[in-house]
Amino acid sequence: MDGQRAGRIGTTVAEAVSAGQVPGAAWLVVRGGKVLSRGAAGTHVPGSDDPVEPDSVFRISSVTKPVVAVAAMTLVDDGVLRLDDPVDDVLPELADRQVLADPADPGAGTAPAVRPITVRDLLTFRLGLGLDFTVPWPSPTVAALAAAGLPAGPPQPQAAPPADEWMRLLGSVPLAHQPGTRWLYHVGASVLGVLVARAAGRPLPEVLAGRVLEPLAMRDTGFGVPAAARDRLGPHWTPPGPDGTRDRYDAADGQWALPPAFPDGGDGLVSTVDDLGALARMLADGGRAPDGSRVLTEAAVSAMTTEQVGPVDDEGGGWGLGIGVRRTDEPGGRHAGSYGWDGGLGSTWWTDPVTDVSAVLLTNQMWSSPQPPPLFDAFRRAAFGV
Repeated sequence: MDGQRAGRIGTTVAEAVSAGQVPGAAWLVVRGGKVLSRGAAGTHVPGSDDPVEPDSVFRISSVTKPVVAVAAMTLVDDGVLRLDDPVDDVLPELADRQVLADPADPGAGTAPAVRPITVRDLLTFRLGLGLDFTVPWPSPTVAALAAAGLPAGPPQPQAAPPADEWMRLLGSVPLAHQPGTRWLYHVGASVLGVLVARAAGRPLPEVLAGRVLEPLAMRDTGFGVPAAARDRLGPHWTPPGPDGTRDRYDAADGQWALPPAFPDGGDGLVSTVDDLGALARMLADGGRAPDGSRVLTEAAVSAMTTEQVGPVDDEGGGWGLGIGVRRTDEPGGRHAGSYGWDGGLGSTWWTDPVTDVSAVLLTNQMWSSPQPPPLFDAFRRAAFGV
């Protein structure tokens, strides 16, 4: 059965690349600690002979979120942070918030927040600010953030101001909803990265390296790509237009080539399939690194991977602490309780604890919408299906 699954996975990705769905992709599927399928297909540049390899480096965009959430939970384990404590002392920009009386009408005035924003609110994306996919775009607070200098959209690491200025601008906008009341996407992860850095007293890249990346030997994960690894990054592409051609979204020496002024905990990392596989294995092993040392307590892993906020879409999606959690079984795919996340630049990682399968797929082409492209649905069916 595993042999059939492995063949199905490789064929699924290779055929999608051959059909021109994406220029290149790398994948890793592991079951019970055993590699079922690991490989790559396609090229870094369409039509070139520069192949994507299994160790190629990719911009993982929103798959950054669970990586940074793990770092935050190590601080919770150590007592540096407590989930239900207000963030006011560490993030004074978020103290004494005003909230829109009507989230759809900024002219209706504001009212004081009924309680402070907590660490848990950041992890569950219920701080009161973020992207609301159920209302017309852009929502008033998203428009206000853009007017203040924090536009939403695909990540551009070199475009954001330093963390303190980013927080000052964020604090100039009222909340759309009362803290703890509504799941709103993305902004909570960016704020969480600032909280982690300030609470630990070190820049986020250093905290992430010391608490997560080095213990798990995730050597190719970080904010920005060292020159020695640049040849494994390659450019990144938009989806094909009506004439079949793609635009270059980012060059190999572009936005991710240097460390950013603001290491964004929401979408700023690069990584590889092996590095994300190591993170997945740690969580599946209850928080232990390969050498048996602890990265997280079992209680922290359980809290992260337990659904916390109710439905976040109409397709069985939920949210834990900094990570997506399936609320329902997916026909032919992931079971309820599966956890992981997707990135709009073309990445996905999910772990199904029922079957003990973890699957990572990284591509060099962004999605055209929040809905996964056909390759991603097909990959999940191949990886998780019976």
